[in-house]
Amino acid sequence: MRWYVVASLLTVLTSSQGILTTLSQSNGGYKYDYATVPFLAEVFKLLVSSVFLWREMQNSPPPKMTMDWKSVRLYPIPSIIYLIHNNVQFATLTYVDTSTYQIMGNLKIVTTGILFRLFLKRKLTNLQWMAIILLAVGTTTSQVKGCGGASCDSFFSSPIQGYLFGALSACLSALAGVYTEFLMKKNNDSLYWQNVQLYTFGSIFNMGRLLMDDFRSGFEEGPWWQRIFNGYNMTTWLVVLNLGTTGLLVSWLMKYADNIVKVYATSMAMLLTMVLSVILFNFKPTVQLFLGIIICMMSLHMYFARPSTLVDLPLTVKPVSESVSEVPAERKTDS
Repeated sequence: MRWYVVASLLTVLTSSQGILTTLSQSNGGYKYDYATVPFLAEVFKLLVSSVFLWREMQNSPPPKMTMDWKSVRLYPIPSIIYLIHNNVQFATLTYVDTSTYQIMGNLKIVTTGILFRLFLKRKLTNLQWMAIILLAVGTTTSQVKGCGGASCDSFFSSPIQGYLFGALSACLSALAGVYTEFLMKKNNDSLYWQNVQLYTFGSIFNMGRLLMDDFRSGFEEGPWWQRIFNGYNMTTWLVVLNLGTTGLLVSWLMKYADNIVKVYATSMAMLLTMVLSVILFNFKPTVQLFLGIIICMMSLHMYFARPSTLVDLPLTVKPVSESVSEVPAERKTDS
């Protein structure tokens, strides 16, 4: 499957995640325990990956599966990073408002590019760096509700701790993605075997979070496994299915594409969500939204297009004295 097909599917599913989550609410709240959704999504991804791995093992030759402890012990690390990241997110929201937090979240676009270059040793051209910065500018522009009012005042009036936690959150999000790509590409193991390891530890860590929530509440509502499906309906199950499928697509991109493709897919999904919100939830469109969409589309073209389509290269002109004979190869201008 082509990477751009997977990236397009990821964009559609990521954009629909927020819409489905909104539709699953009742009277502005959730009748179900939202912490159970990531856990069930991890279990779904684990089951799907296990089935595909089992089918691969029926083939000859069987898929490559590295099982030594030195390799397996690396797979809990992304879950640990995401666990820390989630706690940093909550800490950030204690110092800044939601709109400021969303704008600061766009820092992960740039930090992903930086860590992508530093840790994976992937060279980016100057045009690609410009495209990544443009993407961050475009997504931020689309989220700004307008200056001259309380929105801008709130952004610049937050305490320094909020900005530091926001920057740390962006770095942790980028680090988790880059490290996952490193894991997926460090050897030629089967994608589904790598997924089984990732999602096994992911399920364990999400189960641990549910247990911690029970201990904090003093088991007032009973253990989590007795109420895991309480309040679930068809829309809630679609949220779980959507989140699980999105995770499977991300792992495919990490294996066969890279983090930058994922960043573009999720950024475009955010813009698509805004556009769909205009249609479904009477969200009022703004000039900033349209400007952000235009900037992000320019960034998308700049990053993935061939340089020759972006820059008018000068034509190589033959000297008059050599018009009869062929110009030697060593004197031809390299375009």
